[in-house]
Amino acid sequence: MTIRLTLLCAAAPAERDVRFGGDTPLDERALGEARGVAGSLPAATVCLTAPSQRCRQTVQALGWDAVAVEPVLRDMDMGSWQGRTLDEVADTDGAGLAVWMSDPEAAPHGGESVAQVCRRIAAWLEALPADAGRVLAVVEQAVVRAAVLHAMGAPEQSFWRVDVPPLSALQLSGRSGRWNLRLGAAGSIEPR
Repeated sequence: MTIRLTLLCAAAPAERDVRFGGDTPLDERALGEARGVAGSLPAATVCLTAPSQRCRQTVQALGWDAVAVEPVLRDMDMGSWQGRTLDEVADTDGAGLAVWMSDPEAAPHGGESVAQVCRRIAAWLEALPADAGRVLAVVEQAVVRAAVLHAMGAPEQSFWRVDVPPLSALQLSGRSGRWNLRLGAAGSIEPR
């Protein structure tokens, strides 16, 4: 049986001060945008969410019922950089930031490396039961990036080259360790 998986990137507040691992509550604009995409999502047999406040609020705005929190879909652990802005980290740990952005195995912040996130998400994808059917999950940007790399067999160095806007959806279908990525029309997610 083919698994049909849609990973929806959580909505994001209109804040200017983006922080590593920040889990700022969604504002009314973000909640409204999430409500606006609810009707474009395919039906699912399983609905999941990452544990962050942002993901759970996105799920509520979508109007989903019976959603399970999946800890594996959590955001990257940013260690000592948690809650800090890019500028703050660049000022205090510029060398660490440069290594982290160029070496997927590096974790100068003491949290997770890009490679660890990629392995975590690859293992989760491969552990999905063959009879899972249609699965929808609201996740963080890092999870979508890692899923794209796994599906495409792309190197981990490509992680930062995958742009994942809020409320964008990645559609994958697969079985037996083989995943296919499906692109849809701009602004729409087509059910299969």
